[in-house]
Amino acid sequence: MKMICVGRNYVLHAKELGNAIPEEPVLFLKPSTALNREREFYIPAFTQQMEYEAEIVLKIVKNGKFIDPAFAWKYVSEITVGIDFTARDVQSQLKSKGLPWEIAKAFDNSASLGQWVPLDTVIDRDAIPFQLFLNDNLVQDGNTKDMLFSVPTLISYISKYFTLQTGDYIFTGTPAGVGQVKIGDRLQGFIAGVKLLECHIS
Repeated sequence: MKMICVGRNYVLHAKELGNAIPEEPVLFLKPSTALNREREFYIPAFTQQMEYEAEIVLKIVKNGKFIDPAFAWKYVSEITVGIDFTARDVQSQLKSKGLPWEIAKAFDNSASLGQWVPLDTVIDRDAIPFQLFLNDNLVQDGNTKDMLFSVPTLISYISKYFTLQTGDYIFTGTPAGVGQVKIGDRLQGFIAGVKLLECHIS
């Protein structure tokens, strides 16, 4: 299992971090060891600025390569809301040197996932609303209709470079509103008003 993640897929998020708007999807990977299967997230000692990024996550149901966008949804069985935890200070240092920033994104337990929802229960798969609350305060309010690159576009593009396999996950990008977490915080993720994720910060 691998996790393919999309960066800068919402205009306002790219702008809030001072990043250019991409002309093609920006991709990076998380290994299987990045999956956090607990409701607890422990801030690692190597960062002083751990931030949340809530995203719609897709579960791949069958193998595929060079997938036509028209058939892309056939490769998705379920969706959920996930958190791409990011050591922002580490990422910024690496970016300033022109270096890869996987250690800021792909470290152990850096990907928290909510409960999975069958795709066939989603009313409008091209406009999926999702939210993240920090200590009961709304911090991210997104909708996949605002993505720069739609799900079919992403699946087609990704499959040109990486063979998608059953059980892979795709993190589709985060909207504006990312921010720092501290010990004692609680994060809750929702899709269409239904809570699917709860994560406590330690």
